[in-house]
Amino acid sequence: MPSLGADMEAGKLVEWLVKPGDRVKRGDIVAVVETQKGAIEIEIFETGRIEQILVGLNTEVPVGTPLARIQTELEAMAGTAAAAPPPSAPAVPVAAPPSMPAPVAPSPPPAPLPPLAAPAAAARARVSPAARRLAEAHAIDLATVTGSGPAGAIVYADVERRLGAPVARAEKKRAPGLDLDAMRTAIAAAMARSKREIPHYYLEHQVDVTASEQWLASINAARPPDGRLLIGALMIRSVALAARRFPAFNGFYRDGKFEPSRAVHVGVAIAIRGGGLAAPALHDADHIPLDELMARMRDLVQRTRSGRIRSSEISDPTITVTSLGERGVETLYGIIYPPQVAIAGFGRVVTRPWVVDGAIGPRSVVSITLSADHRVSDGHAGALFLAEIGRLLQEPDKL
Repeated sequence: MPSLGADMEAGKLVEWLVKPGDRVKRGDIVAVVETQKGAIEIEIFETGRIEQILVGLNTEVPVGTPLARIQTELEAMAGTAAAAPPPSAPAVPVAAPPSMPAPVAPSPPPAPLPPLAAPAAAARARVSPAARRLAEAHAIDLATVTGSGPAGAIVYADVERRLGAPVARAEKKRAPGLDLDAMRTAIAAAMARSKREIPHYYLEHQVDVTASEQWLASINAARPPDGRLLIGALMIRSVALAARRFPAFNGFYRDGKFEPSRAVHVGVAIAIRGGGLAAPALHDADHIPLDELMARMRDLVQRTRSGRIRSSEISDPTITVTSLGERGVETLYGIIYPPQVAIAGFGRVVTRPWVVDGAIGPRSVVSITLSADHRVSDGHAGALFLAEIGRLLQEPDKL
């Protein structure tokens, strides 16, 4: 059971997507776990074959409990080598004439590696937790249901169609896989801990983003709507690059000391309809191309709001970005999500009178804030960090 946050102590295994004998590779989603943050898709970090399932369905286990046993490819090769017969000793001729070369018995060919089980072509399709509950409630065999979700996943509406008539959800406000009441409890615990343990300090910086808006308008002019870049992607990228330059804001405070992170995984605060909030990570946000960052951000928002967050995304953000600009808020001060040490906030881009080259004119301006952990950094470093974010936003073609 992976740890999906500092406040997580246990999780409930609600779905296996593999079975013993299935081959898996790094990054495959193999199970679904329910936590207070919702249903989390568990990825695998080894390539090999599932040997044994160790935790049954609907079982709650503490963080750190092994869920399954995997035979990696290296282990399979080592096992094969150990089981193969040793090479035969060369035969010693007894009566051969001394002038004749001694014949050598050929060594047996190496035994072939044991074949792994064929890919589970007929493995059961992915099923959302809500769809599975509805199917179980009506004794529907999911093998008879055709999925219409991503990659053929079976979603709630598919089971409804199989029943022949729409079925009212037990909780209309509850998105698939999300328990908003439990999520609120988790948020309350994490934020209370943050305010209790982390000595926050706060800074604000006003930045002229006219250049970013003009650059976006130029490159988006020939793009379809779903391929356009948004200023949110520039904000995340600028924070990621600044965090790489100022490592005191990128990492974790654990066991009384700061652990800077070499990777920059930016957590993106995403509001969930009905009142929830999650901040899954965009991994390596300082390295991936800007278009890929935008595509990943769209995918992350869509999956989070539909209750399909992956374990790697929720467990390792190294810094968080939050924004309420879409809601009209001009300035916000975030609360650090422990054990992280900083959160950057962006407000609404507004038009302000601004002095440029000695003249006053209308410019697009955004308020950037920093909430940081005083155990790790101070205001001087925070000011440099914010200034770097602002500088990067004024040079969007270099992001």
